[in-house]
Amino acid sequence: MPRSRNPYTTPRFYIYFPPAIKWLIIVNTAIFVLGYLSPVLNQQLRMFFALYAQGVVHGVGMPFFWQPFTYMFLHGGIWHLLFNMLTLWFFGVQLEQDWGTRRFLKYYFLCGIVAGLCVLAANVLVGDWYTPTIGASGAIFGVLVAFGVLYPNQTVLMSFLFPIKAKYMVMIYAGIELLMTFGPNTGISTIAHLGGMAFGYIYLKGRLPRVHLPDARGAWRQWRLHRAKRKFQVYLRKHGGPGGPWVQ
Repeated sequence: MPRSRNPYTTPRFYIYFPPAIKWLIIVNTAIFVLGYLSPVLNQQLRMFFALYAQGVVHGVGMPFFWQPFTYMFLHGGIWHLLFNMLTLWFFGVQLEQDWGTRRFLKYYFLCGIVAGLCVLAANVLVGDWYTPTIGASGAIFGVLVAFGVLYPNQTVLMSFLFPIKAKYMVMIYAGIELLMTFGPNTGISTIAHLGGMAFGYIYLKGRLPRVHLPDARGAWRQWRLHRAKRKFQVYLRKHGGPGGPWVQ
């Protein structure tokens, strides 16, 4: 029997953690706790694994090329971590169940990496070489976009409080992030958020079913067969074959 649906979410949000969601939450939380318990370790983690232009471009002896990936596992505080993990859980469960673990992880990390590269490019352009960027928000906003694109009319709780259709929630978040980009510096990397959202949208639209062009070989074979039939019909007419309609 088909599962019944809650108007805001599905029951599986409350009872099930698929593998990718579970391990992403565990790893992000474990790294945060370790850094919280050891300030020295936290400083080392940020030095080598946070994303900053100086590290990626120059590094220490070699470029820290892994930073556009590893920055996603560091968070600036308990509320930063809590918001990202709750959002991942709330909107990612249905995506992973529908897509499968491998495809979900591929999408999640691609959104996060591209978001990091957008931040890196922006920092290099403005000459900001030392400001670190941390957090999974670029990937999380990519997950939000995927939910809005694939389940646009499903009612969700925006900010976990206000019922709204998913497509409108994504539009509102995108508008807020765009406005904040041109506002005063709040310490939030809106470039990462918008980068993750933009890449997620383009990626998903590129994977939607497309109209297939006619098979050129098949059309060529059909044309040759039709021409052969016409020649055969002309031959029959010239040699006293049956008249009337085309021979089939």
